[in-house]
Amino acid sequence: MTFAMTSEVDDAHPSHAKKAELTSAYSAALHIGESCLADGPVGRVGLEVEAHCFDLADPMRRPEWEELKDAIAGVPPLPGGSAITVEPGGAVELSGPPMDEPVAAIAAMTADRAVLRSAFAQAGLGLVLLGADPLRPAKRVNPGDRYKAMEEFFIASDTGDPGAAMMTSTASIQVNLDAGPRDGWAARVRLAHALGPTMIAIAANSPLLAGQFTGWASTRQLVWSRLDSARCGPILSVNGDDPASEWARYAMKAPVMLVHPTPEMDAVPITDWVPFADWADGRVLLGGRRPTQDDLDYHLTTLFPPVRPRRWLEIRYLDSLPDAVWPAVVFTLVTLLDDPAAADIAAEATEAVATAWDRAAQIGLGDRRLHEAAILCVRTAAERAPAELEESMLQLVRSVEKGRCPADDFSDRAVKYGIDTAIAQMAQGEM
Repeated sequence: MTFAMTSEVDDAHPSHAKKAELTSAYSAALHIGESCLADGPVGRVGLEVEAHCFDLADPMRRPEWEELKDAIAGVPPLPGGSAITVEPGGAVELSGPPMDEPVAAIAAMTADRAVLRSAFAQAGLGLVLLGADPLRPAKRVNPGDRYKAMEEFFIASDTGDPGAAMMTSTASIQVNLDAGPRDGWAARVRLAHALGPTMIAIAANSPLLAGQFTGWASTRQLVWSRLDSARCGPILSVNGDDPASEWARYAMKAPVMLVHPTPEMDAVPITDWVPFADWADGRVLLGGRRPTQDDLDYHLTTLFPPVRPRRWLEIRYLDSLPDAVWPAVVFTLVTLLDDPAAADIAAEATEAVATAWDRAAQIGLGDRRLHEAAILCVRTAAERAPAELEESMLQLVRSVEKGRCPADDFSDRAVKYGIDTAIAQMAQGEM
């Protein structure tokens, strides 16, 4: 089994190679439950890092699609093997191949980011690692038909503003991990969720959006919380004893967002609330037909929970982070999930704050219980960190112990210099 790295709102089309229509929601749910997690050992790590792209001469201007394509065309081969994609608002994403352990994945991504950053600088563009665009209003520049249809879907569902902000003004670091042995799936997926609030508090890095302080340390999480919880909320119920079945139920209840009537046609938004189960059972026909297996697989790419099963686990709740600390944050998260002794410590440390998603996003480490959990988690990881990550881990531990997250550092910079100057400095590599 291999990871297949995709962007957060992947622009793939269903192949329609499998023409047979699904016979029922039950059969569709069975397929999801049987295929969403892969039995095997843990250890491999894949990383995806998104960065906002700014014009070095005019940070308020959002680079256009052709400029971004030209800049990417000028990037030499990346030593770590990452793929380059462009998000709807022009954020540039590196999606790295899976590596056998976290240090290798971090090293490969660090090398690829250095090459990408240099090539973009030569094109007059800078890449800034923040969870939300602090300066520019939302605007789509990627002309992909999927993104246009998504805009229409969000507008029709009365979430046009947060939908536009999610698509064009947020950025993350995604960590992809093996699902692990079957008999450990429930505990592993529960822990991946339970770690969410604590890791959000540690990694919050988006205090501003479109030129305004929002009052949230992670405005990225605020934006996502304003979208449909049936599509973007956590997948687990109270006990989380069977994550595969819970993901199947989640997917069947989630409304269909987009449909490709034929392989040649662009994506069409579904502006009525149609749970996929209703389409699969034939209660509603979309495009004049019931769904195929390809439609089901495509539907799953339009669901954005904070932890998403894709045979492996996509951990999707981290803001995009500065180069100085993201390696330590990634290593911390991987260690707390993959190291059995560290996982036991993390499960106990985060139990009291396992559902404090909004509180973590709003006040970060200002919450006493989240702060205590965060200190224990980063210290546990630091004890296991190799020499290559010592500097990054020390900086992360010091910040967490002081109750500071990256949002605090950026807020200080924005207040001192002004938002546009702060962004210009960061885009030019000044930290």
